[in-house]
Amino acid sequence: MKHLFLIRHAKSSWADEDLGDRERPLNARGEKQLAPLGKALTQNGGFDAVLYASNAERAKQTLAGVLPATFPAGRAHVSPELYTFDYQQLVHWLQKRENEEQIALIGHNPALLELAQWLLKHPPAHLPTASFIHIHIPVDHWCELKKGKGRLDRFLTPKDFSYPDFARKLKKRAETDGNNPAKDIPAALRHQLTVINQLEPGVILGLDNEFLHHYRIAIRRSRAIAESIQEVTRDNLLSRAIKQLKRHAKATGRLRDLHVLLEDLARLCQGNEELRTTLHTYFENEAEEEHARLVNKLNGKHYHDSMNDWHHLIDSRKFNKLAGKLTPKDIRKVVEQRIRQFNRRTAELMVTSPDEDIHRLRKLLKRIRYLMELDKAGWKGGLKTLKGRQKLYGGFQDLRVQIELMEQFRNNAPKALPAAISGLEDVLKQQKADVRKQILALGGLDGAQL
Repeated sequence: MKHLFLIRHAKSSWADEDLGDRERPLNARGEKQLAPLGKALTQNGGFDAVLYASNAERAKQTLAGVLPATFPAGRAHVSPELYTFDYQQLVHWLQKRENEEQIALIGHNPALLELAQWLLKHPPAHLPTASFIHIHIPVDHWCELKKGKGRLDRFLTPKDFSYPDFARKLKKRAETDGNNPAKDIPAALRHQLTVINQLEPGVILGLDNEFLHHYRIAIRRSRAIAESIQEVTRDNLLSRAIKQLKRHAKATGRLRDLHVLLEDLARLCQGNEELRTTLHTYFENEAEEEHARLVNKLNGKHYHDSMNDWHHLIDSRKFNKLAGKLTPKDIRKVVEQRIRQFNRRTAELMVTSPDEDIHRLRKLLKRIRYLMELDKAGWKGGLKTLKGRQKLYGGFQDLRVQIELMEQFRNNAPKALPAAISGLEDVLKQQKADVRKQILALGGLDGAQL
């Protein structure tokens, strides 16, 4: 069995018209594509192969940018023969290979795509820059390569493994003026469902944590809108769906907390490399286990059935009739009610209040914000104020969770760096106390200014 990775170079620049095609470098976007591409190749076994790149500048830069630091220098090669746009030249080149079991080619279209189409019975229709195709070929020797002999194992493009590339392709929801809730609310929920569906593959693949972050936002925004409709209309049509959305959001919580901690470890450990490495290994394993649980859930029948039910509900005549009862005044009324609720709970907040009280205020802030976003034009100042508050309350929650995770680590690995862990916990507790003071000093929201 042979393995072949066909990797198209990252996005190249056309800025300098005096350069020949072979000399064209990567552009800024292409350079940003390299780290995600390298991570995707690592997860999919691309660096188990011997790597060959065209001698075009863009291919050489792609090779240098994706290679792990530990990759053996003798297994990466630049070959002028691979600077070709003719797939038949690639076929002849491959057929002359001898000892390699796995080969990865960094080259050019249309040669790479046409080679895949020659090898596969059901090939991809396109191969964007910084994408790759992994093909299994059931032969013992490369000279036995023939048309239709390959089996597709994996085809990934940047929008599959890099959130910034995904976001570039994501259709934005049209902003509304809030004057037609009967139309705007169903449209907002349908848009969020589309976003959820489009994000799911990236969440499952697990190569860029931002897929999960924005998936959580879309789920929770949908729930907040549904809860608001139920609150205004006092109709229970959405009760079951709200519970399901809450359950789906909750299933992502621990993994997101682990992602945040892993991103913060370098800063938290302040140059203590032994501590950072130990904690990273421990919590990376925790994140992998949590991700596996989430993937099982997202691939499960119950999840798919519940999301199909949600889709049918927001498309139903009953729901649209219910949304049709709402007016801009109704939405503003709910926002004002929730602001009063927020202010009442804030007034009750004390230095000795449990952390959970601040967490509840944070969740209430998000619900107020998601409602305001149904009428962005009418709440521009308010949205800016809420985003600032959310960041502060979110920082408090992150510190709270990080302290709990450090306690978990200490309990499960009591012999590992006890003094350093205790010191880190003390730092986190002090930071949390400082943020609590900032939150208490802010007081409530001024409804008139919002």
